[in-house]
Amino acid sequence: MATSIPIRHLSFWLIVFCNFCQAEPTVDEVKAAIKQSATFFAEKVSKHGGYVYYYSTDLEKRLGEGVAEADQIWVQPPGTPTVGMAFLEAYQATRDPFYLQVAINAAEALVYGQLQSGAWTNAIDFNPRGSRVSQYRNGKGKGRNFSTLDDDISQSAIQFLAKLDRETGFQNRSIHEAVELALNALLGAQFPNGALPQGWDETSASANQSADKKANYPEYDWRTEGRIKEYWDAYTLNDGVAETVVDTLLTAYEVYQKEEYNDALRRLGDFLILAQMPSPQPAWAQQYNYEMQPIWARKFEPPAIAARESEGVIISLMKIAMHFKDKKYLEPIPAALKYLEASELPGGVLPRYLELKTNEPLYMERDGKAYKLTNSDARLPSHYGWKNPSNVTHLKTAWQSIQSRKGLPSPVVPEGPMPTVPEVISSLDSEGRWVSEYSGEALVGQPKFASGEAYINSAVFSRNMGILSQYLIKMTQ
Repeated sequence: MATSIPIRHLSFWLIVFCNFCQAEPTVDEVKAAIKQSATFFAEKVSKHGGYVYYYSTDLEKRLGEGVAEADQIWVQPPGTPTVGMAFLEAYQATRDPFYLQVAINAAEALVYGQLQSGAWTNAIDFNPRGSRVSQYRNGKGKGRNFSTLDDDISQSAIQFLAKLDRETGFQNRSIHEAVELALNALLGAQFPNGALPQGWDETSASANQSADKKANYPEYDWRTEGRIKEYWDAYTLNDGVAETVVDTLLTAYEVYQKEEYNDALRRLGDFLILAQMPSPQPAWAQQYNYEMQPIWARKFEPPAIAARESEGVIISLMKIAMHFKDKKYLEPIPAALKYLEASELPGGVLPRYLELKTNEPLYMERDGKAYKLTNSDARLPSHYGWKNPSNVTHLKTAWQSIQSRKGLPSPVVPEGPMPTVPEVISSLDSEGRWVSEYSGEALVGQPKFASGEAYINSAVFSRNMGILSQYLIKMTQ
């Protein structure tokens, strides 16, 4: 007697079989998928040419760093610059003017929200009376004028605009002027020793200090003393500032061939060498005072060795060394890698913070609005990444590649498993959407979705568009 196969099992094996036998998509199929998804995003999702992080499937709910109002877009990735780059890559793959135009629309949205201080804050509000309006260069805003390097905000905007400026032959005056102003503001914010602040406005401090002062330990009780209210004016590496600014300066030099961007890059590299803490902790902190001592930032960001920022600094030094073919920028790396590897916790993770001198993992416990330092991970607040997967193995591989003169692998740290081109195309729905289902994963901006809720993710759109565009370029070369 034959046994029947349950429908759910039959469906599974049909999917496996179809994935196994699925032919590589044709050029026309890839182009069709790119056009369908780009059209949906540009015509249905866009507001004023710009984008936020996440959308409900009916597009009624828009989320950035919190709920976005109808006239608000986001600069911070994966917002407008990220989506704009996806359109630009689609244009470079297809030469279809539709993608260039929607990329320009995104750029013009960024130009609208450029601050008088020269760069960007995390959001742009097209409503002059909106809750997130700032002091825009175009005179249509008011309020804050704080340009920020936090979370790759201004850096991502500059890189997208610079690459689009080149693609348009430097003929779009508003885009060209915006990039030039932003780069000049970035260079103007750099401290004499090559460091950078978290951001700047017309009141930001200018440090008077020796350009060759090295990182050192605080001589006071850092747990209770030495807090600096305006920590954003200090020397900052928090949230990848080093790596994202390095990428921005490399892009600026590649596009404009101005030596001033190389000079700024050298100075930043020199600061990163100075900022390496002495033995027995030869890595980097999140931020430093003008005496080159680790300091507090927010109340849950203590003076400490910062493992994630240290990994970013190592990548930055590799990139600078490769660009200038200068080994001095590689000299801090072996000791840092050895130290970080020795600091790993079971499971291949690194604590976000390692206590100064003791090298114990350093955490926080929350009691109401207050935070308490602790070496225990038993009661970690959920809003912060207190532990992160270690990238030391990947960094050691990159280091070995440089040592063997094979160059720097790209990406230095893999982003994780990527969908295949057939998977990207097959997961596109009939409306041109890649719909995600929330299952508790960490998301930029910590938006609130219900378990199982369907949503549209700008990061997924941009990633998938990039996969299709790169595939198309390879197919048509």
